[in-house]
Amino acid sequence: MTEPLIPRPGPDEYDPYYQPYLDRVPDGNVIELLEYQIGDTLGLLGGLREEQAGFRYEPEKWSIREVIGHLADVERVLTYRAFRFSRADQTPLPGFEEDDYIAHSNYHERPLLEVFAEFEHARAASLAFYRSLAPEMLTRSGVANQAEMSVRAVPWVLAGHERHHVAVLQQRYLARL
Repeated sequence: MTEPLIPRPGPDEYDPYYQPYLDRVPDGNVIELLEYQIGDTLGLLGGLREEQAGFRYEPEKWSIREVIGHLADVERVLTYRAFRFSRADQTPLPGFEEDDYIAHSNYHERPLLEVFAEFEHARAASLAFYRSLAPEMLTRSGVANQAEMSVRAVPWVLAGHERHHVAVLQQRYLARL
């Protein structure tokens, strides 16, 4: 089966806040990218010892485990938004405070591979959802955090969001271990 093509969204399909994420995503098949990039991220972090996974480059910053937990949280929240929008649900959705989500999680206490497995499962669920969409569902949109967003913008944002955090992990965390 050929992967569905989800065209790159136009700038009117998402909040400008997300532009730096979309700038990180090359043209091509975003579904394939989402599938492959999680393996790349696991490869980057798979050899860490548990004590390294607790590293924070500054005391108030998230640990490596919490960064991966954050990726899982964002995967769930944004894909839920896309799900609602794909079903033509026009109920405005609230934003979420990522620091509060991490503060009230237990990601930092859990084994890194367990947290990573959670992210992998969230991504697998997202991929199944995006693969199920009919073309007309991709152009539907809704409001989240007081900004309009199309269904097709979400996987592109997720791909760029992960790329952003992988770069942060490489530059601010792994380079200091």
